[in-house]
Amino acid sequence: MPWPSLPSIGRLLAPPLLATMILGNVAVNGDVATRTLSVQNAERARLGVAGLKWDAALARDAAGWARHLAVLGYLEHSPDDAADPSPEGENLWAGTAGSYSIEAMSKYWADERRFYKHGLFPNSSTTGDLEDVGHYTQMVWRSSTRVGCALASGEHDDFFVCRYGEGGNVIGEKPF
Repeated sequence: MPWPSLPSIGRLLAPPLLATMILGNVAVNGDVATRTLSVQNAERARLGVAGLKWDAALARDAAGWARHLAVLGYLEHSPDDAADPSPEGENLWAGTAGSYSIEAMSKYWADERRFYKHGLFPNSSTTGDLEDVGHYTQMVWRSSTRVGCALASGEHDDFFVCRYGEGGNVIGEKPF
């Protein structure tokens, strides 16, 4: 059987490549779930906090925002819905496309533990800067029981978004 001609290959590859360039390559499959849960639940177990369960609806929300960030090309949190009585929590990560594993992305948040001090949120950072521990506290927040994440690739960077239910980082509460 002869190999397909170059123009034939181009016609086969063009639609997926074009979609990836426009929307970003989005990964929300079970592999993302398993790999994300292994890191995040290991950190929660270390603290005696029950593990997170994967939530497909949260993963779909995360995928939509990850695609948005891939097109945008930089990180920004999704807008809050003032009418939502129980907003989702959200962790964001970005880095050079193809250079980091799912595990490394979640571990980046877990590594914020080094700046964490136990106390009422937002007085939870040894540096006095909430941004130094906010991903970590959301990841281990005791009342967050579900998570869904997605990875999207933009022109230069990968964007990893995790959504948590219920959202954490509640002022005046302890994370765990």
